[in-house]
Amino acid sequence: MNRSSTLAVLTILFFIFLTPARSQPGTVRQLESCPCQVKTDSSFRTRCAYLIVPENRKKKNGKTIKLPFMLVESKNPNKKKDPLLFTAGGPGGSSLGWARGASQSPLINDRDCIAFEQRGTHFAVPNLWSNELSEAISASYRKNLDKDSMVVVGVKRYKKALEAKGIDLAGYNTDETVSDIHDLLATLRIDSVNLTGGSYSGGLMTAVLQRDPSRIRSLILDSPLPTFVPIDEDEPANFAEALNVLFRNVASDSTDKARYGNLKAKFEQYFTAIDGKKFTLPYVAKGEKDTLRIEYTRSDLLDILVNTSMKDVPYAITELIKGNHDQYIRPFLVHKLERNNGPSGMRISVYCADQTAYHSEKVLQQLYDIYPYLKGYHINDVYRAMCDCWNVPPIKPETKQPFYSSKPALLADGEMDNACRPLYIDKIHHYMPNSQRILFKNRAHGVGGRDWNLFTQQFLNNPYQKLTSDKAEIVVY
Repeated sequence: MNRSSTLAVLTILFFIFLTPARSQPGTVRQLESCPCQVKTDSSFRTRCAYLIVPENRKKKNGKTIKLPFMLVESKNPNKKKDPLLFTAGGPGGSSLGWARGASQSPLINDRDCIAFEQRGTHFAVPNLWSNELSEAISASYRKNLDKDSMVVVGVKRYKKALEAKGIDLAGYNTDETVSDIHDLLATLRIDSVNLTGGSYSGGLMTAVLQRDPSRIRSLILDSPLPTFVPIDEDEPANFAEALNVLFRNVASDSTDKARYGNLKAKFEQYFTAIDGKKFTLPYVAKGEKDTLRIEYTRSDLLDILVNTSMKDVPYAITELIKGNHDQYIRPFLVHKLERNNGPSGMRISVYCADQTAYHSEKVLQQLYDIYPYLKGYHINDVYRAMCDCWNVPPIKPETKQPFYSSKPALLADGEMDNACRPLYIDKIHHYMPNSQRILFKNRAHGVGGRDWNLFTQQFLNNPYQKLTSDKAEIVVY
């Protein structure tokens, strides 16, 4: 532990003990000094520590876990007293890297910025990563075994490995993370805070507001997934709707009618026709001499499209339809065979507790009937068969319910978001009438970028003032 880190934590503790207790929710927890896991602009003072919280609050005198946070201080001597607190989406993403970007953005000009690492993620102690599922997925491709069956095998091994370390998987869900954030605010004696997040953490931040709004000044949410949305039942339709936007744009903008004409029909016909078909690719694994014949299916090709930048999807579709798979499937298979892949334990735990526990397979089947070219494809890498093995309790039903709030919120999404459609920011706006929405026409999931930061800064300065846009591709409404 270096001297500066120790002094930083002592400063935090000194501040806490000199500040009178408040009646707001959250429990003041112990802090433990730790080095900053992410480097930020050295000209800014950055405080780093672990927040020590119970692993499972339903168990009395149970184990504790360590959640790191980074507080980057604004240099402004007249800075606002309401910091901006960020935590990552995923679920399962690491949050601390955001602190580096915050120190280089206009967001730090007027207020402190805090990056908080969720339980079970990369820098948390413990984190819920182990290789068993990744190895099972790799084996399914190397040996041409049934992918879904091998995922179940891997999930069982994964769970056993984590539990062998003494990890209580029932403690890793949105309800516990909401409590962690309230505990952090209580421990740091923050009376007013602005919460920001994207995708899963957009919904997480609304859950923090739902638990108790007294400390929350505003929400800033990028491509949020509301807690009350059943994403497993929505995502096939979300993908199809995003493609429809893309196909309309291609039809109106493209001059290459030979390649792109009637692309929607061509896509649907091809991907419906290859249902159940197996393709093969010769592959020599790294460090080996023997050539393997790797099988892949429609689901793998759809995976490639889901994870390709939307601007490149039209060309990719035309190439796949022509049978030119190699340039796309080879790097995809390299990732599956030679790198860590598959969802983290935290992602599995959260999705199983938050989503699958409330999911209807009947509704999913209805979607497959409407979109036959997606039948049997798991857009989400966590699904029912995995959760039946993971076997964690669901989050509280009230967390899944929508609620009304007069708090101001800034909501953004990309018109071509194939995961969380702009419909979601409209739904949140229905329950938060003091919210403002921004639609980025040429963006997909996670708008980010300079424009978003500028809108965020304007909003933070006056959350109730109407924002405006002078760009046709950015619509404020």
